[in-house]
This record gives sequence, structure tokens and C-alpha cells, in this order.
Amino acid sequence: MTAAKIGKIDETSCGSLRWINIEKPGQKELEFLASNYSFHPLALEDCISKIQLPKIDKYRDYIFIILHFPCLKDGGKLVAPSQLSIFLGKNYIITIHQGDIQPLTDLFRRCKEDEQTRGAIICNSVGYTFYRLLDTLVDAFFPILDYVLRELDEIEDIVFDEKVEAVREVTLLRRKIADLRRITFPLKRIVRELARDVNSFSTFDLTPYFEDIQDHIDKVWETLEECKETIEIYKDTDFMLNTEKTNKILAILTIVFTLSIPATVVGTIYGMNINLPGGVETGPWDFLGTYTTLIILLILSIIPALLMLWYFHRVGWI
Repeated sequence: MTAAKIGKIDETSCGSLRWINIEKPGQKELEFLASNYSFHPLALEDCISKIQLPKIDKYRDYIFIILHFPCLKDGGKLVAPSQLSIFLGKNYIITIHQGDIQPLTDLFRRCKEDEQTRGAIICNSVGYTFYRLLDTLVDAFFPILDYVLRELDEIEDIVFDEKVEAVREVTLLRRKIADLRRITFPLKRIVRELARDVNSFSTFDLTPYFEDIQDHIDKVWETLEECKETIEIYKDTDFMLNTEKTNKILAILTIVFTLSIPATVVGTIYGMNINLPGGVETGPWDFLGTYTTLIILLILSIIPALLMLWYFHRVGWI
């Protein structure tokens, strides 16, 4: 068994089987692959591009696969797809990525540093090594799903708390769930195809193993579908609660404004520059004392407001 590292190209092997791992590939890495393997130039170009759709390209001596896997960004607030390019041949597996797929990096490091792990994963066949790699990457979805489910539980408390705004939290979680669904959906189709094609690189039938991976992907998809339905319910609930809160505020302001109408009307009339009963020009009333005119104006303002208040309560508006 041997292990080597040259620049960004890292390698571990068991007998004639080799696993070459390339992080953040550049032109030198492509030249290395082109000079040592007969890969199609278009496949090599796809390895550098970060916007390729998941796919399987079948050639005479090898299979070229592009898959996307989730990476948490910004402290777990966002999920970004990371591209993984894979070449499968008779005695080699080559993985090319940007170095942010942590489960892959950890698995390769264990294979390189631990002889027992290397023997269990690489010494069997290329097809089995690919199965263990894919199984590890799919299983890495579940910790992310657990994190999403915990966020759903936290958002439920925030949504029903009228003192806290939940719009931002709900929006970020909706985006995270949508990103995970976009990453997961192509895996359902591709893994189903790989179950048939990878057997040519294995000494035994790998179909049951890939069916197990397919089952895990289906569980991930079902969980994401439930999360999507739940977050949509929370979004609608938050919108309804905020609308109800806004309506209550508008109702209170409307009632306050309506109750102030009598005082506004009386004040407007007595603010006009014309002779009015109890005004300065005609002489103020004083049969109740110095502030007789003010008292009468207050009574004229308060009585209509009280009548409106009684009517609003009677019809159930307040």
C-alpha cells in the first residue's frame, strides 16, 4: 500500500487500486490528468467549471460523474451546493472538488492515514470504493436535516410570539430548504442510474448497496418535503398574525380618530373669526363660573364621543 501527495494532487492506493483526490483544480492539475489518462477534453473542462448540472457521461473505459452536495455557509445560516467531479475507471477513482465537501475530505484523510480503513474501503474494488464514498456523502445530509428540524422548532415559538418578528428567520429557512431540495432531487435520478453502471467496476453485485443509498436519499427527500410544507404553514401563519396585529392597530387608531371628531368639529367652529354664543366678541358665559364656556364646549365634545363609544361596544367593534 502506498500514499503520495504532489501539489494539489493527493493520492492513496491499495495494490493496483488508486484513489486520487484533487482540491481546487487548476491548469496544472488538468495537464496532469490529460497526460496520465485518456479523458475527454470536455470532461476535463467540466471539472474546473462550478456551474455544471449533475450528470453521468459514459465512455468506453471510464465513467465521468458530476454531483452536487450541500455545504453550510455563514455559520450554518445558508446552504450552498458544491460540485464534485468523479472519474471511475477499472483501477482508479479520481475525485475533483473545491475542498469544501468536508465528509469527502475526512474520508480521504482516514484512508490515507489509517491502513485498516484504507484496506476496508480501497482494497476491495473501485465500485465498492465509490459506494463507500457516495454513502458517506449521502449520510452527511442527515446532520444538516437535524439542524433544519431544530430551526423549525425554534421558529414555531417565534412565529406565535407577537412580540418578535419572524419574517427574516422564516425566509432564511425557506431558502435553506429550497437549496437542499435542489441538491437532493438530481441525486434520486443519478444514483438510480449508477446502480446499474457501477457494477462493471466491481467484483460483486453492488445493486443492493446502491438501493440502500437510494433509500437514504428518499428519506432525505421525504423529510425535506415535510419541512417545506411546515415552513409554508409557518409563513402563512406569520403573515396572518402580522395582518391581524396590523388590523388591530388600525382599528384602535380609527376609533381614537373617530372619538376625536366631535372635539375637532366644536373646536373648528369656535375657532372661526365670527360671533358665536359664549365667544369673546359676544361675551363669555359665566353662570357656572369663569370657565363656563370651556366646560360647555368640553361637554359638547365628550357626550357625542361617549355615545359613539357605547354604540361601538354594542355592535361588538370594541
